[in-house]
Amino acid sequence: MDFHPTEEQAAAAGLAARIFTDLATHERLAAAGTGSDAELWKALTTAGLVSAVEDVGLLGLVLLLEEQGHTTAQVPYAATCAYGMLPVAAHGSPEQRARLLPALGSGEAVATGAFPARGRFLASPDGRLTGTAPAVPWLREATHVLVPDADRALWLVRTDAPGVRTSAVETTAPWAAGRLTLADAPAERLGGEGAHDEVLAAARTAFAGLQAGVCAGSLARTVEYTSTREQFGRPLSTNQAVMLRAADAHMDTEAIRVTAYEAAWRIDEGLPAREHALTAAWWASEAGKRVVHAGQHLHGGMGADLDHPVHRHFLWGRQLDAYLGCGSELLAELGALLSAGSEGEAA
Repeated sequence: MDFHPTEEQAAAAGLAARIFTDLATHERLAAAGTGSDAELWKALTTAGLVSAVEDVGLLGLVLLLEEQGHTTAQVPYAATCAYGMLPVAAHGSPEQRARLLPALGSGEAVATGAFPARGRFLASPDGRLTGTAPAVPWLREATHVLVPDADRALWLVRTDAPGVRTSAVETTAPWAAGRLTLADAPAERLGGEGAHDEVLAAARTAFAGLQAGVCAGSLARTVEYTSTREQFGRPLSTNQAVMLRAADAHMDTEAIRVTAYEAAWRIDEGLPAREHALTAAWWASEAGKRVVHAGQHLHGGMGADLDHPVHRHFLWGRQLDAYLGCGSELLAELGALLSAGSEGEAA
């Protein structure tokens, strides 16, 4: 694989970095609470950074989400792209693409996904859904929800449709999450056989990219703090235990990043990538929580301050760990997938 971004991907990531750095400040993030920053979301959509995902691909999206994670910017960027822009572009009919992509790109529509579903939703023959998802990220901001049914078909549901009920749910990170309840709710089918697994693999990869950015942001704050904070007349960073802990966090962050890049590149190239997406998700879950714990721990007493910027990275890192699934679950799924592949080859 080629780890170097294209000129278009690099330009988009650079623009995203500038917007996030300028607008996702500590003061604005504190003021946003659990909702999204409307001005920041408007800036991203006006700059074309949502619609650009259709052109820069999943690897480009991973680069963009790294920039979001670096500042923990309060916008439904990952959800809208992973469960809206990319699935509609890849699996939507010509009519669906013409209707939905411009609205998603402009910010008029916001998407999220009821993943993982684990068979919670049932679809009737006429395309009506019934079921409940206990916590859907950014549901309170969303106009559309991508819902998988028990048969692994994908359905797009409007949050203002009859039979759709949402209620606020507080999660570890302030993601404007909500409980989704569908009672014979109308839905439109998106894609055919195989769409579910492709969308899930891409979403896992995208959120792993977001975690890479969260960890990089936490580590950058930690390096700055330990390099300037003195104890017994010398910077904390000169202590061997601090250096080793920070070095481990750096290696974990790079592991998350490189596995997310590989999975994204394979998906963009049309290569099999379910195992690679699961690998990226495992690293993001297991290594991600190690990194954000290290960041908070190495800040000492300051890390215990709930208003300190590093604490937001801790909250996002733990939320992504929970959202992607615990390590043992991901390894079990990966093992079953590899086993099934090996049996097929042996046969």
